[in-house]
Amino acid sequence: MLDSQHQHTAKAISRLCGWLYFAAWSLSFYPQPILNCQRRTTDGLTPDFPLLNVFGFTCYTISTAIFLYSPVVREQYAARHPVSPEPTVRFNDLAFGLHAMIMCIVVYSQFWPKLWGWKQTLDVRRHANRLTLGLLWGGLVAIGVTVTIVLAQSKHGSSLDAKSWAWIDVVYSLTYVKLLLTVFKYVPQAVANYRRKSTSGWSITQQLLDLTGGVLSLTQLVIDSAMQDDWSGLFGNPVKLGLANISMLFDIVFIIQHYVLYGPVEDVAKETKYEEPSHGMRDERRPLLVGRGSAA
Repeated sequence: MLDSQHQHTAKAISRLCGWLYFAAWSLSFYPQPILNCQRRTTDGLTPDFPLLNVFGFTCYTISTAIFLYSPVVREQYAARHPVSPEPTVRFNDLAFGLHAMIMCIVVYSQFWPKLWGWKQTLDVRRHANRLTLGLLWGGLVAIGVTVTIVLAQSKHGSSLDAKSWAWIDVVYSLTYVKLLLTVFKYVPQAVANYRRKSTSGWSITQQLLDLTGGVLSLTQLVIDSAMQDDWSGLFGNPVKLGLANISMLFDIVFIIQHYVLYGPVEDVAKETKYEEPSHGMRDERRPLLVGRGSAA
């Protein structure tokens, strides 16, 4: 256990990391809709990503709110984690989740061009694939089954007993659904980039900010667990741990695709259909490994 002086310093660093990751992850939701507006199309972006994000961040927001403000769930968490009874969930987690959910709804709405005053194009696919729809329905079923089990336990007065099925398990079901959707939400876009041999239409700035947020989020979680001298806190907040690692893994994949493997060379001609980027702004789809003189 850290002494009082180190505890104070560690707590300050934890809060700083929390708000910095909140800022990085929150800002990461803006480059994609801005890029869509500049191009006046969602061509190159799969609808699966924002759709899974809407459902996933809804689960995330609800679960963090319950962990923060439900005395029943907090008591059950303390009963299951007697060494570190305080959940490693902070207000910035809730603020981030709510903001992310709203921004994902905005991005998904851009697949309906008429809502944004854009021309309808045949290149835009707004229907999610069967795997995505299966994941959505599977998540809803899993949450419904967990709620049913807990309600059945409540008839016997045991739903408040943390040693059996309890309301905290419903919260955990929300976090695991979010975690599952995070595993799969990047796959359709990564596959689409691979098939097109291009990252055109997919914001790399979004991934750079997401990678930064993942590192800071994981750092905060490690610091919080170290202050409690109980590393089970890492697993007491599985969604935060999983989100950081999974997001960072796919961020690296997209960064490699953008800067190393592809570059939108074959998509440059297609950009004549859209508005040219404003003067003074870097076209983020140009890979860094290609020099200015060779861009032509």
